[in-house]
Amino acid sequence: MPNKNVDDYLQEGIYGKKELKPEERKRFLGTLRERVVLALTQAQVMEKNIYPEAEQAMKANPQAYILINGNLDFSYQIKYIKAANKHGLKYTIVNNTEHNSDIGLLIAYDHAVDKPEIFISRKTTAGTVSKKPARKGLFQKIKSVFSKS
Repeated sequence: MPNKNVDDYLQEGIYGKKELKPEERKRFLGTLRERVVLALTQAQVMEKNIYPEAEQAMKANPQAYILINGNLDFSYQIKYIKAANKHGLKYTIVNNTEHNSDIGLLIAYDHAVDKPEIFISRKTTAGTVSKKPARKGLFQKIKSVFSKS
């Protein structure tokens, strides 16, 4: 351990302990990216159903823990809390009033796992996304009536 001088102790006393990668910790709900197995955005957590990949990751990583963004409404958090309890994982709701991360949920360890891809891309299949026909505005309706004459 490197020797600390008096100035280091004073700085630590005034500002607190130096934190590694503070911006990364803000985004990843207080942990480091290298510790994350799976990440869901806030929008993904707010979807109606639990992502099957999240459930699979919970099952496959029984020693991991879950971090849930506390800025999300409890109605979105509860389905993942129930899943964590079902699989015996500990969870923490992370409240950061200074920074609202785009991350909604993380499955992580307390050590590095260095998984190359942690984000789940949205699945859009023909059966789940229905495209509504574009509605015509008043101007377009009038224009089509006059163009037919």
